[in-house]
Amino acid sequence: MIVADIVRLRDQYEIAGFLDSVHPERAGTEFCGAFILGGEEQLDDLLKLGVKHLICAIGIGDVRLKLTELARAKGFQLATAIHPHTVVASGVPIGAGTVTMAGTIVNPGGRLGENVVLATCASVEHECIIEDGVWVGAGVHLGGRVILERAATIEIGATVAGRLRIGAESVVGAGSVVLDDLPSNVLAYGTPARVVRSIRGYRY
Repeated sequence: MIVADIVRLRDQYEIAGFLDSVHPERAGTEFCGAFILGGEEQLDDLLKLGVKHLICAIGIGDVRLKLTELARAKGFQLATAIHPHTVVASGVPIGAGTVTMAGTIVNPGGRLGENVVLATCASVEHECIIEDGVWVGAGVHLGGRVILERAATIEIGATVAGRLRIGAESVVGAGSVVLDDLPSNVLAYGTPARVVRSIRGYRY
């Protein structure tokens, strides 16, 4: 819904439809001014119809990366969706497939990887490195020189102090304050945030 709104505001692409492989019963139903066409089995037909670009904005980073890898292998290009009220400093590279929502600020010296999602009013301070597939929730604040590794998730309203590293596929809970590095594949939350459990192979 939000991504569709951004695409229409930018007026760069026309929305051909939506894909939903999780709920096949929704095929043919209207959604956000277009129709759900089916699941990923529709990709080949869409290519034949001339659809060339795709955005995948589901919330689980590793799944988002796998789906976009599949789409690319079939010949799709990844589109970006940058809200007009996003502020991105000059020179910050933005990877293919990345989405930024209204009120997001990205300060100088950083990098946004591919298939990153920066939700509403997230702030990313100077020299932050946000790797592929990361989800940064609404109202999150990242201090300077933070590194978010591949497919990490920072939930709504969390704060990550400067110069920290959050490991790949780790999840920081809503409203948490992170004051130390976190390893990969863990769930951490609280003030200050503490590792609660491993989430390797766990789908939350």
